[in-house]
Parts: sequence; C-alpha cells; structure tokens
Amino acid sequence: MSSGTTNPGALAGKRIVIIGGTAGLGLSAARAFLAAGARLVVVGRQSDNVETTRRELGDAAIVLQSDATKPETTVAAVAQAVTAFGGLDGVYHVAGGSGRRWGDGPLHELTDEGWDATLNLNLTSVFYSNRAAVRQFLAQGTGGTVLNLSSVLGFSPSPKFFATHAYAAAKAAIIGLTKTCAAQYASRSIRFNVLAPALVDTPMAQRAAHDATILSFIQTKQPLDGGRIGQPSDLDAAAVYFMSDASKFATGQVLAVDGGWSVSEGQIPLAP
Repeated sequence: MSSGTTNPGALAGKRIVIIGGTAGLGLSAARAFLAAGARLVVVGRQSDNVETTRRELGDAAIVLQSDATKPETTVAAVAQAVTAFGGLDGVYHVAGGSGRRWGDGPLHELTDEGWDATLNLNLTSVFYSNRAAVRQFLAQGTGGTVLNLSSVLGFSPSPKFFATHAYAAAKAAIIGLTKTCAAQYASRSIRFNVLAPALVDTPMAQRAAHDATILSFIQTKQPLDGGRIGQPSDLDAAAVYFMSDASKFATGQVLAVDGGWSVSEGQIPLAP
C-alpha cells in the first residue's frame, strides 16, 4: 500500500479527511497517509472509484461517496472522523477538475456556464471543506492542519496548451483563501498550506497526457528527472509533511511540486 516515499509513523494517530481521495493525487495520498500511520475518511464522487477504493483500502479507511460541491459533504466526513476516531487533525482537499466540458477556455471564449461550473468545482468546494475543518478545530479547542491543492497555472500560466482561465482563476483564489485563513487562525494553531503541482498523470489530465505535442513541450517545461509528466506519488511526501507535526511551524505556504515548470520557459515544438 505504501508509495515508498514517506516516513512510516509520520502520521501515527492522525485523524485525516481527504476530499477527492478515490483517484489520482488523492488516492495516492491516501495510500501514503495510511502507510505513515494515519486514520482516514476518504471521500470520492464517482461510484466506480469509490467501490474500487473501498476494496483496496478495506478496513484501513472509511470511504464515502459524496460530491465536494455540496456544503454538507465535508461536514458529514468530519462527523464520521469524530465518531470513528474521536476527533479531527487534518483535511486535505484534492477534489477539483477541468471545466473544459462546460465551456472553460480563453477569456474571449469562456462561457458563463464554464465560469460558474469551474469555480464551483474548484473553488467553492474548497471553501466548503475548509470551513467545515476550521469549525471542527475550533469546536475541539485544538489545532489542526488544512492542505489545499492548487496548480502552477494559478501563478505560472502557459497559454499555448493550458488556456483555461476559469480554472486558473480558481486555483489562484485557492492560494488567496489559504493565505488569509493561515493569517486568521495561526494564533489558534490551525495551519493552512497549499500544494501546487504542474502536469500530473491523473484522470483529469488525460487530454494532455496523451497528446504527443504537449508531452514534447513538457520535456522542457518540466525538465526534472529527465523531463516527464508528473506522477501522483511525486506529491505524497510533501502531503505527508504538511499533514504531520514536522510542519508544525509552517503555515500560509505554497509549495510547487512541479518538475521545474514554474522556473522553466518550455519550448513549444515546431510545426512539422
């Protein structure tokens, strides 16, 4: 079950909710968190992913099917953690996705539906989960940690292949929300941090992951480790760090785990 990238025992006894934890980055993190000793409630939206995750994790985690865009989803997941484990120590929000199917794209092509749906999926859902988490921490009178998933597109755009402006706006707003919450609740020992990946091979990224031209671009845009698309496990150690006591003096931080994307120009392949 372990991804082989984390410290066994780093999350021993930690009670964590993962929103969007039944596929891609969230599922990889769930495996890593369990390997590090955490007790988990994992939430996913797609029924097939939920059932597959239940079979894989078995009794090691509570796996729920619910929609992150509903305000009651994280409230229910937190309640499950409190009932099963006696409290909550952290929430990792991974849920989100592309809005292309609704009309996200460059500003002059972006539809009203694309804007609303993309922000609902990628930003409003984060608001719901973060609010539920901090309310529980305050009710417990304890500290806690919230980790949000953003994207390098929120601060390092790439217009040739990744011009989805509602998505970028949502991911930038996650950083703003995280930082202002970090400032608000630091005195209560409640921490808020962000992971910002670049192109990672997840179900959301299949358009890019199977495009030879984009993969050629990625060789120079993400030049680390031979120039490749990221893998979900590339973020596991960072996620464990932010959910653990090793990061107890870190809040309001944005860590780009991006293969060098945000510091590399990237070469657009010449047309044949």
